[in-house]
Amino acid sequence: MRIGFLGYGEAACAFHEGLARPGLAVCAHDRLLCGEAGDAMRATMRRQGAEIAETVAELAYCDWIFSAVTADQSYAAVEALAPALRQGQVVIDINSVSPERKQQTAALVTAKSAEYLDMAVMAPVYPKKHATPVLIAGPMAGALLEPLTALGFSAEIAGEAVGAATAIKMVRSLFVKGLEAITVEALLAAEASGCFEAVYASLSASFPGLGWPEFAHYQLERTLRHGHRRAAEMEESAATLFQLHLAGGLAKAIADVQRQMGDCGPQQQGEDLRAKLKAVLVRRGV
Repeated sequence: MRIGFLGYGEAACAFHEGLARPGLAVCAHDRLLCGEAGDAMRATMRRQGAEIAETVAELAYCDWIFSAVTADQSYAAVEALAPALRQGQVVIDINSVSPERKQQTAALVTAKSAEYLDMAVMAPVYPKKHATPVLIAGPMAGALLEPLTALGFSAEIAGEAVGAATAIKMVRSLFVKGLEAITVEALLAAEASGCFEAVYASLSASFPGLGWPEFAHYQLERTLRHGHRRAAEMEESAATLFQLHLAGGLAKAIADVQRQMGDCGPQQQGEDLRAKLKAVLVRRGV
């Protein structure tokens, strides 16, 4: 079996690590290959044991192709791949995007007589890698459940319609990424206004089940390390809510906070919480 990865970031690397076994070949392409980070990306692919596809078209020889790019590039990536698709290939779209976006992407794939699977990754890809719980949806979900399970995927069928899996992810993400955003913004506001100790003590007493202080550290770290990716995902969550005639502006606001945190970049791990908050305030010009 030959598996391809369109995009070779954290999710693709994790899936590859978990899937690696005799008799399974992996080929990967990432748009970074064409830029300044090309050498670093090639080194990563070689280290992971992936054959390097210098062009998208070279993925045409793969049986399954996982699309694992940033949310804002999900359609464009498959659009570039589409001319090289052939009958019988399966494109597995794991990107965190709206149901409408996945339906549009599926149309590109099926127009080439290839198959499309909507897959939603429902937890961080480490430590379980490709065995991280996923939801799958689309006309091929039933037929692909068994071969996915045989490879070690922890998959459940969300529905027969493309978009059914990602809808669950997008709505859930509104809460998960929103909780991150409201936590870090509240703590930053507490630090900036000089009332950190009072606010922190009150939150800890009112919501002990969240597990302070580890909870606060974790929320802050996730937004700093993954804020840009989360912002793109929240834009798609906003699109999902707008399509439902709900308050997509909330997801837009969450995206803004995530993006600003991502702009600050990852920080060193040894600092205490307040030191980290103060450093973020400086970086955000507060």
